[in-house]
Amino acid sequence: MRVRPIPMALCALVAVVAAASLVGVRQAARAANGVAATGVAGGPRYGLSTVGLSYPFAAAIAKGFGDAATRAGATAIVLDAKGDVQKQANDIDDLIAQKVAGIAVMPLDSVVAQGWVRRANAQRVPIAAVAALVGDPKTRSVQDVYPGLVALASQDEVAAGSAAGTLARRWLPQGRPAKVAVIEGAAGFPEVEQRARGFRDALDAGGARYTIVASQPGNWTSEGGEAACQNILAAHPDIDLFYNEADDMAIGCARAVRAAGSEARLVGVGGSKLAIASIKAGALDGTVCFKPEALGALAFEALAAKQAVEPRFRTYPIPAVTRATVAACVGQW
Repeated sequence: MRVRPIPMALCALVAVVAAASLVGVRQAARAANGVAATGVAGGPRYGLSTVGLSYPFAAAIAKGFGDAATRAGATAIVLDAKGDVQKQANDIDDLIAQKVAGIAVMPLDSVVAQGWVRRANAQRVPIAAVAALVGDPKTRSVQDVYPGLVALASQDEVAAGSAAGTLARRWLPQGRPAKVAVIEGAAGFPEVEQRARGFRDALDAGGARYTIVASQPGNWTSEGGEAACQNILAAHPDIDLFYNEADDMAIGCARAVRAAGSEARLVGVGGSKLAIASIKAGALDGTVCFKPEALGALAFEALAAKQAVEPRFRTYPIPAVTRATVAACVGQW
């Protein structure tokens, strides 16, 4: 059995990062209405509608957006949808009514978001998407930017899943089909289908012999990932590998794996601070490195250009890392 000890240093880091994240979220949004404003008074105002500042990844995007606004002498108005599609729709309408210089949106529902783009266009307010595409993710490539958007600043989520699948191949058993489980995000997010598709494509392209014996949502959280992995391990105690579509879920899944005495390998996506520390400690096997602050900055820069920029799909490299290469990933969330 491969033992995954958790050093006291990692436990301490978990507490420190959790506290820092909480402080950051509190600073990023006023609890009463989920609104924050950062930047230079009197400068042009740009809005960011985020899925929820309680998600560290979304909070990091907001930080990148706000920092870019400050550097440009502008003000960033950050609205927290708190996971509610209707609130996000209202937030977009509020920003349009305020006649901000531009709007960036992290869409909770990529299909519903098509209407928000049309409304912004009708009022001549530039709008960009960040971290998730607008349009049906099952029929639209992430690089096929929805008409009416100034730009889409995002990872290629299919490529991210593919990078995770390429990592996973090295840890699958030889001589028999591997048993793989997928811990998904939350329903409605386009990343769920895209990251799963890329993962399967990479396994197939490498000739891996495997069966996905279970797939359950972990709702992007550590607690959700732990619960999903517990359920799967109860039914399939001989799982060879868990693919977690986000690092927060991988952290929770690692707890479930240790508690069950399982030897399952663990792959995540996101490059979070806790995931990087866990890889160094041997609790996780690998992840795909994202830079959410860079996404926020890319979205702001596209809006500040006042017109469609080329390329309209804006991204950055997303390397897959293991314990041997983890120094190449500096966690931003």
